[in-house]
Amino acid sequence: MRIAGAPISWGVCEVPGWGHQMAPARVLAEMRDLGLAATELGPDGFLPAARDEREALLSSYGLGLVGAFVPVVLHDPDHDPMPEVERALDAMSGVLVLAAATGLAGYDGRPALDTRAWATLLSNLDAITARAARRGRLAALHPHVGTVVETRADVERVLSGSAVPLCLDTGHLLVGGTDPAWLTRFAAARIAHVHLKDVDAALAARVVGGEVAYSDAVRDGLYRPLGEGDVDISGIVATLEGAGYGGWYVMEQDAVLAEEPAPGTGPYEDVRRSLDYLAGAAR
Repeated sequence: MRIAGAPISWGVCEVPGWGHQMAPARVLAEMRDLGLAATELGPDGFLPAARDEREALLSSYGLGLVGAFVPVVLHDPDHDPMPEVERALDAMSGVLVLAAATGLAGYDGRPALDTRAWATLLSNLDAITARAARRGRLAALHPHVGTVVETRADVERVLSGSAVPLCLDTGHLLVGGTDPAWLTRFAAARIAHVHLKDVDAALAARVVGGEVAYSDAVRDGLYRPLGEGDVDISGIVATLEGAGYGGWYVMEQDAVLAEEPAPGTGPYEDVRRSLDYLAGAAR
């Protein structure tokens, strides 16, 4: 299988105050030691900004780059997202993984969009999809908690109102109210990139019900190693493979760390358990 990692599994996140941030050298070394083939870019400043320097660093760990998570405001009629998108396309290789950012800090709240904002969002998604394609690249929208595309209604509106491919995030979809197994069956042809995470469904329900803030839930273990939560990961992977999916599976169990973990523990152990689960499911 085509399995990559993501710095957020090691607690490395673009949100200010998210938690302890591990150094790139340790994160990349642990990805290599776990047998991952590639990584996503991570937030600004995690890896070198210069493309040749970044590629040399990743190559020294035996890793490629499969894409980057890029939050961009797409719904504001007075904001042109294209310069940000062009900078991202210039700076990285792989899939441009778009999140429809709210314009607010963090992922604990989001505005409701009116008809004009939705029209702007859908138009921008199609324009970015076309711009990326003209450059020989792929853009995919990532439905994400705390963005303006979070719920099942949001996802269905994007599917019916635009042609943008999707990043299937098995965790964010479930927390937002979309069954990722259903979406995989319903829209396999639209899925261009995959983030695999398992979820504690009881804790997710408390987030949806407003009892727990999203960031607090992540800190408390909302995302579980694969096979240890309530998402049918093996069924989703089987459906994707049967539908001819040829993209990457990114190990992305979002984490909030309080301190530097001891060697072989924390994110390393969680990702190892996830990889063991995938290996067993593939047999």
